[in-house]
Amino acid sequence: MSNPLLLTRRGALAEITLNRPALHNAFDGALVAALQAALDRVADDASVRFVLVTGAGKSFSAGADLNWMRGMAAASKEENLADSQALAKLLHTLNFFPKPTIARVNGTAYGGGVGLIAACDIAIGVQGAKFALSEVKLGLVPAVISPYVIAAIGVRHARRLFISGEIFEAQRAVEIGLLHEAVAPEELDGAIDRMLHFLSKGGPTAQREAKQLALRMAGITPESSGDIGRQNAELIARLRASNEGQHGLSAFLDKRAPRWAVGEPEKP
Repeated sequence: MSNPLLLTRRGALAEITLNRPALHNAFDGALVAALQAALDRVADDASVRFVLVTGAGKSFSAGADLNWMRGMAAASKEENLADSQALAKLLHTLNFFPKPTIARVNGTAYGGGVGLIAACDIAIGVQGAKFALSEVKLGLVPAVISPYVIAAIGVRHARRLFISGEIFEAQRAVEIGLLHEAVAPEELDGAIDRMLHFLSKGGPTAQREAKQLALRMAGITPESSGDIGRQNAELIARLRASNEGQHGLSAFLDKRAPRWAVGEPEKP
């Protein structure tokens, strides 16, 4: 079995690659744990100044893995809570990471993949990439990722995208603030290198303090974020175990319309 995550070095840059291309780099418990371990490892490495997060293959991350979702649908509320808390911890770590972080968005990102992008300091993606926060279609909500997505795109856009679950493209992602830039695929690495050029001119301590300053001025602190993360982990665990969540997940996994899909009758 291949490693679900690759950690490589390029000078002062640590590159973290979600490495499940056949599954569009979808999350499961092992990938979440591997990403947490990689971040913990490079956080204390003085030779690492910048961290880049990207995906292998054509997608950045399709969100939750189907087999993982199937397991969560059958899991207890306590198991769902532990699972949600692991993702909450990961996003909290990335959001308050002591070094500049870049999301190299090489393709489509749904659900938790959008959360990863939003938790990074800088996000540069490819034109043609698609994005969605489609949890409501499953009878769920984007609970754990919501603080980071709302901080990136604002409450007004979040309200629409959270309740519609619609797909939007890279240019729209730039317009609402999820991406800072959208470039042609062949220009992505050049855009990343340009950003690294600018970042290399800043003092490491000043960059760390500047990042915390921006978050603090927006009222975002590790303490408040931790409390919200725990509440949101409890929310998604409760919804996964609810009748609507169970029905929505089952319908999705069985490739049939849920009962609330207007004009789309359920298959027997």
